[in-house]
Amino acid sequence: MRRLAFLALALAGRAEAQSTEAWQPPTLTITRYDEDWSVDAEAAERAKTWTGRFKYIPISPDAYLTTGIELRARDEAYRDNLWGGGPAPDDGYLWLRAMPYADLHIGRVRGFVQPIAAYAVGVSPSASPIDQTRVDLLQGFFDVRLGGAATNAMNDTGVTVRAGRQMISLGTERLIGTRYGPNVPLAFDGLRSLISLNGATVSLLAVRPVQPGSGTLDDRRSRSKSLWAAYATIGDGDTGLDLYYIGYRNTAAVFGLRAGREVRHSIGARSFGRASDWHWNIEGIAQFGRFAGGPIAAWTLGTEVGRSFPDAPLAPDAVLRFNVVSGDRHRGDDSLGTFNALFPKGKYFGELSPVGPTNIVSVNPRVGMTLTKTVSASLAGAAYWRYSLSDGVYDIPGNLIRAPGTSRARFIGKEVEATLAWQVTPELELSTSLSAFPPGQFIRDTGSGKTITMLGLESNFRF
Repeated sequence: MRRLAFLALALAGRAEAQSTEAWQPPTLTITRYDEDWSVDAEAAERAKTWTGRFKYIPISPDAYLTTGIELRARDEAYRDNLWGGGPAPDDGYLWLRAMPYADLHIGRVRGFVQPIAAYAVGVSPSASPIDQTRVDLLQGFFDVRLGGAATNAMNDTGVTVRAGRQMISLGTERLIGTRYGPNVPLAFDGLRSLISLNGATVSLLAVRPVQPGSGTLDDRRSRSKSLWAAYATIGDGDTGLDLYYIGYRNTAAVFGLRAGREVRHSIGARSFGRASDWHWNIEGIAQFGRFAGGPIAAWTLGTEVGRSFPDAPLAPDAVLRFNVVSGDRHRGDDSLGTFNALFPKGKYFGELSPVGPTNIVSVNPRVGMTLTKTVSASLAGAAYWRYSLSDGVYDIPGNLIRAPGTSRARFIGKEVEATLAWQVTPELELSTSLSAFPPGQFIRDTGSGKTITMLGLESNFRF
């Protein structure tokens, strides 16, 4: 608990990381390379904030440099992790990371570099690659803009071609995300093209995920996994539609007790938008391909519908999420019905996420509130069931954590979570979360069945 006291004074993210933060202008992002700081080209604009001198450093009439940093400390304390069945069920550890970056623009050419220093203190039985990578290169690439304006704008027409190491966030990160919540984010090595077509964008990519090593400067691209995709977004600002195809190959895939070569194709569509006080996000994905010589037939449907009440006390925003994710229906045959979420966001269902988006039916209501201009809070609940009784329960990376055994129970368990965040300054946020996950009948049938509790404290300094 001494680490918890230390964290309250430390500098470094938030209890529920979002893809953007409302710091204007412009909006800060997690990937950082898609921020446009050309608005600070005039000295008078740079003088408005103390960070202005770092966000736009003029070099010549056609060149400028942007710099910034994230300093994050996060403490997580677990009791009875994995319902008391994990290698270290009562665990508490401290994550520390620093991610500075430099973004050089010379006309239509850009070079971006972001190292990372990520360390973990107290992880039992040992730190994993997502806990600690020491000092390494998180992102480093060159890109060039062809046609249109020098930046990739929705209302412009042009192509940006990018090569190197980069974090990638597509849609709501159901299949390809940054893994921002854990200590070591996910990056990919390869090529990406971003095409803007007057209100639409298309992202084409051919990449391999980066596998963090335990030492300094030893992160390497995966030899067994590769990814290629075409992802299109059409929208007018208030509403939008995503249409995409994602191809994936893993020469060393494992599902349950089977292992083999996996080639999987995902076709998806997502509708999202806002009308008056209502907002929605609905996505469906179908998967097909081959695994270990047999066919793949998997799918998922995720829905999110919410309504804000801006004139009510605390301006609450109520959201209801409902997800169905397929599992394997018939054990022992050659076909595979288990959905593969590929590279999803790191904190998928909340701060405490022992289960991942595979073979699951979930209902997740949540209410967010604005307590003051700088303090926000949320209260969320969730319930989880197995979709298929022939398949087990998986974690977010897709590892089987509870085999189906002989249990005929569907109910995995329920969860409750409360978060509190304080935006101390435009650069510093302090946050906390408290979560509990009582097990259901399936967990009790297949092993240890204690209630998981987690306390998270986090501090994030970014500009």
